[in-house]
Amino acid sequence: MVSATYDGFPAAVGVSRLSVYDWPTVEGLPGGGTPHLHLTCSEGYVVTAGRGSVQTLTTSGYRETPLEAGTVAWFTPGTIHRLVNEGGLEIVVVMQNSGLPEAGDAVLTLPQDRLTDAETYADAIRIPTDVPEAEQADIARARRDLATHRFLELREATEAGDPEPLAAFQRAAAALVRPRLDEWEQRWRDGAHAAATATGEQFGALRGADGRHLTEARVASTGPTARGRFGMCGRLNVYPGI
Repeated sequence: MVSATYDGFPAAVGVSRLSVYDWPTVEGLPGGGTPHLHLTCSEGYVVTAGRGSVQTLTTSGYRETPLEAGTVAWFTPGTIHRLVNEGGLEIVVVMQNSGLPEAGDAVLTLPQDRLTDAETYADAIRIPTDVPEAEQADIARARRDLATHRFLELREATEAGDPEPLAAFQRAAAALVRPRLDEWEQRWRDGAHAAATATGEQFGALRGADGRHLTEARVASTGPTARGRFGMCGRLNVYPGI
């Protein structure tokens, strides 16, 4: 049997290039992104320029991880994270499960009344693309600041020994994405699961002295399909479908 070959980007990860927002934050930091968590995807940073940090909040507590050119940092699903830009911070972001984060696997730390249902949440995070760029920037900044206020409240409560506000946010985030799990599972089956399965089949083929999958080798490349898009943490060059 000829082994399967997965044609997507290695390990079915997604890649984007991020220039972190340099807008001053609500508490006076020089710049930073919008706090949020992912429900099923780990996220990695390869810092290419500048300096700053990533602030993270989990049930284990709050921490800050310094970032500078050459740093590689990552965290697992459920980690509320917020990038702080102390000067020219640029990052190649590597996301688990390919396009799943763009399919909704992220929830911003908005006030609880914006997390009541999917429609309310979608309205709260939407950045229209049919308005001038300056207006998009104003909306992105207001969204970031709203989420930052809630993040700071969650951090304060957690550090004071009160786990309930964070737990309430986690419950709301899980409820928001539950209707989309069938769609997400299919993306995972077509991506990360297919990639891992192909590797397993290649192991089996090689053990059986069958190297025919090597004759199917091919090369692919792509460029960004969107440049400078307003994302959660900054301006993004997006490479979808890899």
